[in-house]
Amino acid sequence: MRGKLWFIGGLAAGFVLGARAGREKYEELVVRGRKVLDHPTVQEAAGVAQAQANRLYAEGKDRLSHTRLGEKLGAGTTANGNTTELTSTGAGSTSTSTTRGTTPPGTGTASF
Repeated sequence: MRGKLWFIGGLAAGFVLGARAGREKYEELVVRGRKVLDHPTVQEAAGVAQAQANRLYAEGKDRLSHTRLGEKLGAGTTANGNTTELTSTGAGSTSTSTTRGTTPPGTGTASF
């Protein structure tokens, strides 16, 4: 019985000491990671990558818009007669705009 208590006590002490050391190492890694991310060279590379991604997105969207599928995706009509259009916000993301149609609710057709 005494051996079991010593074993459990040793496990508890090891857990507490390991958790403290682990937290300190974690904090050290976080600080180093932030230094790397804040470095001007990394920021410049991220900006270049973002600009290229935006350019490729715009080219792909333009190419797709000249196809039948692109025409369907670009300006579809919802079930309530509204027209939706996908647009680029310039930051690599898209937004959806909705225009009111003249078709009464429930009589329009959905286009995907």
